[in-house]
Amino acid sequence: MGGWTQWPSRQALSREGVPRIRLLINGGMWLGLTGWLLVNVLRNDAFHGWGRAAVIAALAGCAALVYALRRVTLDHRLGPALGLLALLIAAGAALYALGVETPAAAVWVVSAVLAMERLPLPSAVGCAAVALGAYALTDGGSPLSEAITVAAVGLGGYALRLDEEARGTAYRLLEQERAARRAEAESAALAERSRIAREIHDVLAHSLSAQLVHLEAARLLIERGEDSAKVLDRVVAARGMARDGLAETRQALSALRGEMAPVEDFLRESAAAQGARFARLGEPRTLTAEAGLTLRRVAQEALTNVRKHAPGARVELRLGYAEDAVSLEVRDSGARKAPAAAGLTASGAGYGLLGMRERAELLGGTLDAGPEGEGFVVRLRVPL
Repeated sequence: MGGWTQWPSRQALSREGVPRIRLLINGGMWLGLTGWLLVNVLRNDAFHGWGRAAVIAALAGCAALVYALRRVTLDHRLGPALGLLALLIAAGAALYALGVETPAAAVWVVSAVLAMERLPLPSAVGCAAVALGAYALTDGGSPLSEAITVAAVGLGGYALRLDEEARGTAYRLLEQERAARRAEAESAALAERSRIAREIHDVLAHSLSAQLVHLEAARLLIERGEDSAKVLDRVVAARGMARDGLAETRQALSALRGEMAPVEDFLRESAAAQGARFARLGEPRTLTAEAGLTLRRVAQEALTNVRKHAPGARVELRLGYAEDAVSLEVRDSGARKAPAAAGLTASGAGYGLLGMRERAELLGGTLDAGPEGEGFVVRLRVPL
């Protein structure tokens, strides 16, 4: 609950989050109270005809005042709320003056409970004291019984206030949890979109750009009237890259669905295709789909760089498993022959080391790459 000068929360004053059974019970209690008061009036022999109708109309007016009071307190409007409570207490005094004592006492008790439940505490205590004071002065019972009744009504209203505040707090926490879940779902969707975008970029951009280089070279050879064998070599190379790109695309789609071959098998096959050595250190561990995909992409990019920038170099891949991480090292001994032509050297995703480092950092890992001896080494570490 807030401070003494604070209103109960809007959630506490409204029906938001109230179980249906609780609403039915509350409605039944109000209907029961109304019916009991009507029976009391009808059994009162002091009123007949229009007099009885006037009393019933007065009770209906009190019910309207209660409804209006609930509405204005929902909007935290203190002035109108105090005015409506004053009218309710005055209506109780008028009913008592007319000789309808039981309905008058009920109006005062209801006024006190509503004040304690729905107003800031300083105003609530003051209004409840006025209403219960009127009840005590007109009850005619012993001072002890009146004091017990007044205390019970006041504490009952305050307990109801605490109950409503607890419910309102629970409802706010539930709404915050729902909002957090929605934000988490949106974040997961954005992360998945970024993941798909990286896969499309790494696979298709690399494959298509390399094919364009070979096809452009074939076009130039045709325009120059070069030997058809050279043109055919370029076309065959482009077709091979298209086939490799399609295979990598299928692998990427399988990875996005979590249907990947074991990382070690993939690295072993990639090393064999490049004529490189492969070694595994440590006992194999279960990897997440994203970690396995990162190892694959880094190995592909590193081997592609060796092929473009260090042709003929001896290459070694080392896959290492530790207690808390998995590592990959791709090392080459340096070029043994001149690199490819500038056009072919420039082909690729345009992503390179930056893309590999980004993949590692997204998983909380690290990637180091640079010259070492006569060659070049790429080291990746991803936490498990």
